Amino acid sequence: MKIIRWISLALLLFILVACTSVGNGNGSGTDLPTPQISTTFTPDEDAAMRAYLDAMLVEEYETMYTLLTQVSRDAISLDEFTNRYRNARTTMNVQTIDYSILSTLKNPRTAQVAFRIIYRTSVLGDIQRDMVANFSLEGGAWKLQWDDGLILPELAGGKKLYIDLRTPSRGDIYDRNGLPIVTQAEAVALGFTPAEVPDGQQGLLLSELSKLTGLTIGAIQALYENVSPEYYIPVGEATAEAVEERYAVLSSIGGLRMNSYSSRYYFDGGVAAQAIGYTLPIFPEEVEEYQRKGYSLGQRVGKAGVEQWGESYLAGTNGASLYVTSAEGAVETRIASTDPQPAASITLTIDKNLQIEAQQAMSGMTGAIVVLEVNTGRVLAMISSPTFDSNFFDPNNFNSLALEGLVNDPTRPLINRAVQENYPLGSVFKLITAAAALESGLFTAESEYDCQYEFTELVPYGGPVLYDWTWERCEREKRESGEETCDTKPSGLLTLPEGLMRSCNPWFYHLGLDLFNQSRTTNIHDMALGFGLGQPTGIEIAESPGNIPLPESGTQATSLAIGQGDTQVTPLQVAVFTAAIANGGTLYRPSLIESVQPVIGDAILTFEPQVNGTLPISADTLQILQDAMLAVTTSPRGTAYRPMRGLNYLVAGKTGTAETGVPGSPHSWFAGFTQEEREDKPDIAIAVIVEFKGEGSEFAAPIFRRVVEAYFTGRARTVYPWESSIGVTKTPTPEGGETPTPIE
Repeated sequence: MKIIRWISLALLLFILVACTSVGNGNGSGTDLPTPQISTTFTPDEDAAMRAYLDAMLVEEYETMYTLLTQVSRDAISLDEFTNRYRNARTTMNVQTIDYSILSTLKNPRTAQVAFRIIYRTSVLGDIQRDMVANFSLEGGAWKLQWDDGLILPELAGGKKLYIDLRTPSRGDIYDRNGLPIVTQAEAVALGFTPAEVPDGQQGLLLSELSKLTGLTIGAIQALYENVSPEYYIPVGEATAEAVEERYAVLSSIGGLRMNSYSSRYYFDGGVAAQAIGYTLPIFPEEVEEYQRKGYSLGQRVGKAGVEQWGESYLAGTNGASLYVTSAEGAVETRIASTDPQPAASITLTIDKNLQIEAQQAMSGMTGAIVVLEVNTGRVLAMISSPTFDSNFFDPNNFNSLALEGLVNDPTRPLINRAVQENYPLGSVFKLITAAAALESGLFTAESEYDCQYEFTELVPYGGPVLYDWTWERCEREKRESGEETCDTKPSGLLTLPEGLMRSCNPWFYHLGLDLFNQSRTTNIHDMALGFGLGQPTGIEIAESPGNIPLPESGTQATSLAIGQGDTQVTPLQVAVFTAAIANGGTLYRPSLIESVQPVIGDAILTFEPQVNGTLPISADTLQILQDAMLAVTTSPRGTAYRPMRGLNYLVAGKTGTAETGVPGSPHSWFAGFTQEEREDKPDIAIAVIVEFKGEGSEFAAPIFRRVVEAYFTGRARTVYPWESSIGVTKTPTPEGGETPTPIE
């Protein structure tokens, strides 16, 4: 073939030279007519090969199919052609493909292209092959003569691929002190049938289950309050070791069931369940995606929280052997093999003891708590209540029968209210409004306003009369007492910082309306964005950005000024800007991850504080906010003075009562920080919300206090107004309003 090509080239050159020397147009010799050379378009086989391979890179199988010869298309359908490539790509867990053209050889009607292909896989490394593609000229275009050997030479003749995967154990998760949060363990599912528990053993049963599962006796009793006594009640799980220590007592209790299983075990029923997340089997629609990542069909993958964020670390890397089999399935040869790589473990910023104490502080209520180190952004606790037992997601767990009820629970326990739920912020937002007013230059710390029951400044514009919280409290007192008068009076003449201390609504209605009327319609909105609201914080797990509206009327401006209307925030966002007020103005990116540690070697990732921005306020404005928040808790006129009275730690904060549209059922907020300046216990910021419960001073503030106590002393020390003792409620529905009673 090469000789023929050289002869053809020499003949062409001879003709061109002859034509040039005869009739050269200079008048000498005999002039002949310039020959008319007709040319025929010759398609480029290199381009045809590249078009096919480029389509393969992006899995455009239909395009690839159109580039085949008619004979090849007659031999295989588009669907089968597509399946051959997709199955091979999936079996080899191909992530990307590279190729290069090595050489071409062309005849008038046929051509050959040598090319190199590199399959870059998830677990098998690179698989490289040099191949030759044959082309035929059809309809003026090069068409590929296809067979299975163009996927891999070893597949010629209809052979197939088979992969054998070996999965390492999933990585563990620990708290900041090295205490286990999630590990592989031998566990025991615990539950009972009430009707089978003998008289006299109920107390013993509840006590033992409480010790093993970490649930309070009240929480266990709530599981079967409205359930037939004939039904099995799944309570929780414990390690086999813990059950063994108490087995003599447990085995004597009638009606108690203990079912052993081996599992990825979530300690204490799932500490920070929504933040940590859980694992699930691979969904059918995700099978191909995960197979290409090197997963086996039987693996479980992280589906929420840290389990999902840390999937690439916690899963490790599967070992694999790739085989070629005959069409009948008999193994013929091994193409590639790798060993499994062990998973890394994750250490959280969360303090397990504080997390459990804070979870118990919210027991029986719906809402969230976030605790941050003010100078780093570390999340020390993240509570979303009601919570759930992460172990229920394991089908090997006998108690997994409760999963359906969990998924369909109308209280939505699977939602992480701390980062995914949006709430109106209520009066805590007044901190932002005050900052906007002070930074505008129109108001100072000495500016005064007479705070009465009513706010009538909207009436001349056709707006409604608005009311202060003191009026609402007065009306409630009159209803409860049956009297025509009440003890709660308007706050009277207040400076702006005193307006924060008293949480005077009319003061802040006035600020919002005045800024709006003076063409400063975006001041409060922009300040809120500067405080980090209306945007993600950057934490590792899924979160909502919230919403900060732009007011389009004076009425909307007054609503925004007190954090109502379309204002939407997450408790995490509130904790972040509260920490920024505490630390001097720095907005840190919150983090749940302290480190990621492989089995051998240095940490893959270690926590470093990251700054998202700074509060857009002056040092003077910041000091005014700090002082006002301190007055909220320390001044006898402060809205949180009573719930913080007797607390042995200096705290500052802001109460909030956010209207929900449900009469008499506002959300209860408290956001604050400690000012102890201790080396052994860094100061913390805490945001608390209790849904549909009441005023911030009556519910969220006492919970804040209990979390502070747990942080500094290791346990709660104050009985709530609605409790007879810690963890035991007086009534099913807390009434609030009393001064918390410290336990010395």
